[in-house]
Amino acid sequence: MSIVISTWKHGYVANETAWKILSSGRKAIDAVEKGINVAELAPEVHTVGYGCYPDRDGTITLDASIMDDKGNCGAVTYLQNIKTPVSVARKVMEDSSHVMLSGEGALKFAIEQGFKEENLLTDFSKDSWEKWKSEKIDKPVDMHNHDTIGMLAIDNSGNLAGACSTGGMAFKQHGRIGDSPIIGAGLFVDNDIGAAAGTGYGEVIMKTVGSFAIVEQIRLGLSPQEACEKIIANTKTKIPNIDEMPVYYIALNKQGEIGACGTKKGFEYALYNNENGNRLIEANII
Repeated sequence: MSIVISTWKHGYVANETAWKILSSGRKAIDAVEKGINVAELAPEVHTVGYGCYPDRDGTITLDASIMDDKGNCGAVTYLQNIKTPVSVARKVMEDSSHVMLSGEGALKFAIEQGFKEENLLTDFSKDSWEKWKSEKIDKPVDMHNHDTIGMLAIDNSGNLAGACSTGGMAFKQHGRIGDSPIIGAGLFVDNDIGAAAGTGYGEVIMKTVGSFAIVEQIRLGLSPQEACEKIIANTKTKIPNIDEMPVYYIALNKQGEIGACGTKKGFEYALYNNENGNRLIEANII
């Protein structure tokens, strides 16, 4: 039994690569890393990796995390000039004694590990920033300027893994870190139970430690769908104006059941399994 689930329309293409890796008998951790690399390297994906929206100073800063079936995890925050931050996060997990590296330290580590320093700005990135700067209007978080890619997978051995990567909110405050690199907020994996990942308004996901909370609900006996819906419902009781803040989760349990839920219409997730192949599905809204 192999399954891949990921967030947003760009997750559909990422799933194709992840599925090929799982089909070859490789591990879920390899699948989520290489799958997410697809989105990170695609300049047309404007919220992840190369070519994404800059912050309000015109700089692209990236966050990512990854977690394997043994509870190992790695993350990078405020990383600049590296196209594939999730792969740097995996190196932090496997080749350092730390969980998270940030900023200049993360960049130095990446270069020491053989990653190439490159300019991440595309013409789209530059033009978008120039337009935003001239208008001097803070855009609300919507479907087009926050969509992290989160990916969860289970491999033929029944082991789970997950990863997240993002450029954060478009035109965010310089130095802002979102939920994606925070283990327990944007991502959590417990190989005995299940995994979850978040996307949307990261501050809300951090305040509620959403991914960890979902996995704990699965531990208590809920299905992934029930767990996602419960945490979204709980969040709506605790966060003022939550209806204005898009928050979404995907989840996967050890038995291969999936779940997805959010606060606003329009959230699609990509699901690849043996029964139905790869497809985009609109998530339930609470």
